[in-house]
Amino acid sequence: MEKGKKRLAVLVGCNYPKTPNELHGCINDVLAMREMLTKRFGFDLSHIELLTDAPESVVKPTGANIKKALDRMVDQAEPGDVLFFHYSGHGTRIPSLKPGNPFRQDEAIVPCDFNLITDVDLRQLVNRLPKGASFTILSDSCHSGGLIDKEKEQIGPSSLNINSTSLSLSCTPKKIPFESILQHLTSLTSINTSDIGTHQLELFGDDASFQFRLPPLELLDLFGPSNSKPTDEGILLSGCQANETSADMSPTTGGGKAYGAFSNAVQTVLKEHLGQLSNRQVVLMARKLLQAQVFEQHPCLYCSDENADATFLWQQIDLAS
Repeated sequence: MEKGKKRLAVLVGCNYPKTPNELHGCINDVLAMREMLTKRFGFDLSHIELLTDAPESVVKPTGANIKKALDRMVDQAEPGDVLFFHYSGHGTRIPSLKPGNPFRQDEAIVPCDFNLITDVDLRQLVNRLPKGASFTILSDSCHSGGLIDKEKEQIGPSSLNINSTSLSLSCTPKKIPFESILQHLTSLTSINTSDIGTHQLELFGDDASFQFRLPPLELLDLFGPSNSKPTDEGILLSGCQANETSADMSPTTGGGKAYGAFSNAVQTVLKEHLGQLSNRQVVLMARKLLQAQVFEQHPCLYCSDENADATFLWQQIDLAS
């Protein structure tokens, strides 16, 4: 990477404390990633925005706050810049509103206020990138495969079956079912409808996802084949396939820290291999590690052919120092 080019990151950890959806390792995941970004990948701490729902956090990872942070990052991007978004928290699937896909489900992440950020929102961010900048998303959440709408699958659904076995860990899936999200939103809006978009617009207005705010024809125009780029610089490393769950791990013995299985696997791979690794290598090694640890999730990679073999985070620093 050329001297003077920026490395920018937004790190989001949602533990949903004192709620029925509580997780334990998500904030630990992004704190560990922040340390790795600064020590291993040359990120300046002032260029890393951290959003968590820890009790002491002043700015919480609501849908609006996460999107504002991502917008700020993309808005200041220039050719050659490296952008990174690490999300650790719950994911979900929602009925697709996209024209031509009446039976599909779309992927979304679940901020602490349930203002969903969908695959359409992440596609819109990638589309805004200046040519020559890269945007890597690492999503440690359930149903995270395909979180950038229309991004090309490089490493995807696997037919590999893994038999569960007992571990000295307590595992919680990072998933909130659609029905639970709908029930929660209905309790807030008091509107009797199963249309999640109605609830999202009622609660969040202009801060709701593009998926719920744009008319179907505008969605088709914005994200349809006629407007899709032959290649783009969006890179998604997902913790699992679109139909799978990602694990949040809480050690039951020894007093160890809780963590997300995928976040931990990626960080382990990077610590054990100090040379440059491609995006493909990072995902394949994380898959192998999770398989050895008997997890029933399969990390995936979505990006262009060129970016599949590009260096993870385009690192160009002396790793021996």
